[in-house]
Amino acid sequence: MAGVGTKEIKRRKASIESTRQITSAMNLVSSSKLMKAREKAERSKPYAYELYDMMIRTAADVKSSCKEFVEKREVKRRCFIAVAGDRGLAGGYNVNIFKSVMELRDPEKDMVVPVGKKACEYFTKKGFEIPFKIESTEHCVFDEMHEITQNLIQLYEDKEIDEIYFIYTKFRSALVQTVREKRLFPVELETLKQDEKKLDERERRNNPKKVEPRRQYLPSAEAIFKRLISEYTASQVYNGIRESFASEQASRRNAMQSATDSADEMLNKLEAEYNRARQSSITREITEIAGGAEALK
Repeated sequence: MAGVGTKEIKRRKASIESTRQITSAMNLVSSSKLMKAREKAERSKPYAYELYDMMIRTAADVKSSCKEFVEKREVKRRCFIAVAGDRGLAGGYNVNIFKSVMELRDPEKDMVVPVGKKACEYFTKKGFEIPFKIESTEHCVFDEMHEITQNLIQLYEDKEIDEIYFIYTKFRSALVQTVREKRLFPVELETLKQDEKKLDERERRNNPKKVEPRRQYLPSAEAIFKRLISEYTASQVYNGIRESFASEQASRRNAMQSATDSADEMLNKLEAEYNRARQSSITREITEIAGGAEALK
């Protein structure tokens, strides 16, 4: 029995060591991808910030002409842009996104624009209407996202949808990532006004003698605002996709690190168990030999 016990322990150890090699390799790959993803996410932010500054300045001059983008109306149908991962083994990363969408949606009316392989598989299986989709977060490009957001804005202008939400994972640090639910349309005008005041105060602090120039718009402030809001929405969503991809790599790295640590702990326990079983087997054999020697006397 002792021999069978040690063989079983050795088999389990070999299996866990094999799994540990996989989790350790995935941890290293995710760490490498995380560094690159963070760089891409940081590089995409300045463009979005500049667009937002221009948009809130233009919104002040457009005034009532941007009603279609800022006025709330009866919500009959909504659209959710949901960003999940391309792969699994990332802890609760994908599940948290799916849970957020399922809590907000009306399956009979709402539509979903999934971004990422796992999102496409999940919402297709659930039977959601999917007007557009992006198969990969890792290989998503700005032009692809820009085309989709333009089509969604057109649907919003045509009143085929009444609200557009963006659900993604905000990257805060390598250990902390949080799901964010952001309403893209209708635009919150009060938020724009507050941000305009903050922008003015910041510029006055940085340059007290600066004189605010008089702005002229060609062909018109309304046309410029419409173009800016389209560009800003696309850049905002694209930046969210980049942050989500970084969050996916961080979640996978944390999950694989946790799995590797658990494998190490199990191996240590099995090693101790194996030593006890082996020692017990040796003691039993010595006892049997001593007993046999006594019997021959």
